[in-house]
Amino acid sequence: MLLALFATFYHVFVPLSFPVLAGILLRRFKGLDTKPLSLLSLYLLSPAILFTTLTNARVTADDVGITVAFSLINLLAMWGVSLLLGRLLRLGDAERSGLTLVASFTNCVNYGLPLVLLAFGQAGLDKAAVYVVLQIIIVNTVGVFFAARSQFSARRAALAVLKLPSLYVAVFAVLLRLTEITLPPPMWTGVNLLADAYSPVVLVILGAQMIGAAPGEWQPNLQKAFRAGLALRLAVAPLLSWLILLLLGADPLLLGVLLVLASMPTAVNAVILAEQFGASPKFVSRCILWTTLASFLVLPLLLVWTMP
Repeated sequence: MLLALFATFYHVFVPLSFPVLAGILLRRFKGLDTKPLSLLSLYLLSPAILFTTLTNARVTADDVGITVAFSLINLLAMWGVSLLLGRLLRLGDAERSGLTLVASFTNCVNYGLPLVLLAFGQAGLDKAAVYVVLQIIIVNTVGVFFAARSQFSARRAALAVLKLPSLYVAVFAVLLRLTEITLPPPMWTGVNLLADAYSPVVLVILGAQMIGAAPGEWQPNLQKAFRAGLALRLAVAPLLSWLILLLLGADPLLLGVLLVLASMPTAVNAVILAEQFGASPKFVSRCILWTTLASFLVLPLLLVWTMP
């Protein structure tokens, strides 16, 4: 089992490390500005991968029902815990929004999908696709609302959500699937080109954000937020996810897949949203770095526990 786990991480982390390292080097030696890349990801690449995933995913009614229920309940639970903790620690508005992003959204696409495929096989990947689609939709709607609340009123944050193309792309993809209409091959090729660019671009952003987080520049309130973010993502999230999945009666394979995906490190999208809407991106990027490093310890335990 240990040998299989080492092989799994070898095949997952080596490929993912290349764009992350590129982002680190570009930021360190060329002063890479990630804000234009964040705009590219948020308004173009993310809608493209959402469209391709929605149109190709294989789903069953039972899997969809449990996965939708789990996604919503888990989101509300993590949002509630992060909100309570932010108030108890007396964090500022930007740090509270950043803490919500750290607690609520996981790196289930770039990191989670390869891990699920290698650990659970194609059957696990099919189940994971439903959760990933929901997370992409949630991140690009609810996630924007969470991030924008640090700067805007609730009304303006809601309007910011409605301005994002991902919401309308999701509706369009579902309509195409229901009507069994397909795009012409040249259009599919163009969409797939954009979708394929999603992972390397967001991982370059992650690397650049990692190197940009200097420990000496932090204030005490950011240190508090950072410790709270680690606790929520590494301890609270796996425990809550496991309890929710037990209550929903998920079968062993679905439970294992969803538990692993919900326990992944903080999503790269979180720092993209934090940067776009001023939700303490320095704090969020550090949480991404350290939850990713800590996942080398946490995820093997979960995999040993949940793999059939």
